[in-house]
Amino acid sequence: MIGVLADPGEHDVVREFFELFKTPWEFCQSDRLYDVLLSTGARSVCGATAKLLVIYSGEKTVGDEEAGVQIDAQRTSSVLSYGERRLPVYGKSVTFRDKGIGLTTEAHPREPAAYVVRASGRLVVRIGYDLFREVRVLLTAGQPPANAGVPVLEIHIALLREVIIWSGTPLVEIPPVPEGYRFIACLTHDVDHPSIRRHKWDRTTFGFLYRACVGSVINVCRGRASVRDLLTNWAAVLTLPLVHLGLAKDFWRELGRYGEIEPGAGSTFFVIPFKNRAGRTCDGQAPGRRAARYGARDITDEMRQLMAAGCEVGVHGIDAWLDSSQGREELMEVVRLTGVSDIGVRMHWLYGGEGSPANLERAGFAYDSTSGYNETVGYRAGTTQVFKPLGATRLLELPLHVMDTALFFPGHLNLAPREARDRVSGFIDNALRFGGTVTVNWHDRSVAPERLWGRVYRDVIEDLKGKDAWFPTASQAVSWFRKRRAAGFESVKWGPAIVRAKVSVDVDENLPGLRLRIHKAREHREGAWIGGDASGEYVDIGLSQGTEASVRI
Repeated sequence: MIGVLADPGEHDVVREFFELFKTPWEFCQSDRLYDVLLSTGARSVCGATAKLLVIYSGEKTVGDEEAGVQIDAQRTSSVLSYGERRLPVYGKSVTFRDKGIGLTTEAHPREPAAYVVRASGRLVVRIGYDLFREVRVLLTAGQPPANAGVPVLEIHIALLREVIIWSGTPLVEIPPVPEGYRFIACLTHDVDHPSIRRHKWDRTTFGFLYRACVGSVINVCRGRASVRDLLTNWAAVLTLPLVHLGLAKDFWRELGRYGEIEPGAGSTFFVIPFKNRAGRTCDGQAPGRRAARYGARDITDEMRQLMAAGCEVGVHGIDAWLDSSQGREELMEVVRLTGVSDIGVRMHWLYGGEGSPANLERAGFAYDSTSGYNETVGYRAGTTQVFKPLGATRLLELPLHVMDTALFFPGHLNLAPREARDRVSGFIDNALRFGGTVTVNWHDRSVAPERLWGRVYRDVIEDLKGKDAWFPTASQAVSWFRKRRAAGFESVKWGPAIVRAKVSVDVDENLPGLRLRIHKAREHREGAWIGGDASGEYVDIGLSQGTEASVRI
């Protein structure tokens, strides 16, 4: 059991942190004996005792003086090194002059940001930043694009886990990994342009003509497209007048093609509820080009076909992030057309703000999937996991990690196909390491002329399948995380060579099960530190309703 001592203002963050790091814990109670006592800030430790004391603070503490350790430097917005991984710290951090272990600054590798001492018969690990203030930043403001590729919240969890196991304390947790799979892959599609015929001769059409005629030639010369792609795009240009006359097939109206690319996988399509609505920003009217030339009722037949094939339809919101009454109107438009009430949302252009979670929750959405980047790919909230935004009481957030336009647009990452596949492989590697999801957004028109990004998308799906991913709809993925959040540790008892754990779990036959992960404690040796990976020695067992398990360790 972990006892946590934190300021009352941090309690909401503490609760969410331990939904992501699903292990037995409670707020510190006096006169209790804990395996681990975790303290943040400069607070004094309560009357409880523990075998291991972990203190996080980005400022000097009384314990530093008592341990005879001097502060070397204090910084704001530093980058630490943990094993081979970067660990950005957005608040205050401190480094120490001696006794350092395992955690150093990236710019000054000789300056340790953690130390270990033995005091009053227990082990004390001091880490030079405030954990829960960092988690608050990640779950609210999020990371800047420069650090987008770092799953920093998962690294915070991994560091604490390793400290516990390294100290000689065993650990149980429910990892964010569905039973029978290695991680979760969510395939999603923002439906922005389901028909080129609806655009007439507007900005979108002229952009298509330029990229299909000129851009295709440039891409062939740069080795980023084939001659076949060039000919396909030129053929589309030649047929465009016939498309507008209704004499040729609309080559953008092919939502059904995703069924051919994603056989056997659930996927989610976010549709815009109302056409010709640009919506608002915090400062007034949004740019006119944000308005879509279609509304959900214009593609009712396609939506029903997608749902019949096992796909999900969500709302590509316009003003829901800013106004809950507008959000309710957007939600009900799609509910009326689909007959499904449990619907999620992703905001068009990824609009969002501090009050968005509360607005979306009041509007009645089941989940949100807006947390991501337009200009790059990565972990805005620093996590691979579905989480509850701090401004919400029920709404969960399915983070967006990879978007096609961010990968390929010249104004963004501007990657070649091989480079894009390699970049996505990094997210798969992180999901294999930490669990959780890889959430991909491939726009509706991205497999059609002039983009023709379908081959890269097929390769990405093959890579995901090759790593034993579960392919749920967004709603199913969120439901699985709700199931994990509802699980509770009733008791955990450790013997000399055995652990007995009783866990309460809700059963849902439509979702994969949970698993209990039991980490064997390492033999603690003074001065020894193994940094960067505590995942090697553990046992996983499947959990069923009211599971009571005994496992030899």
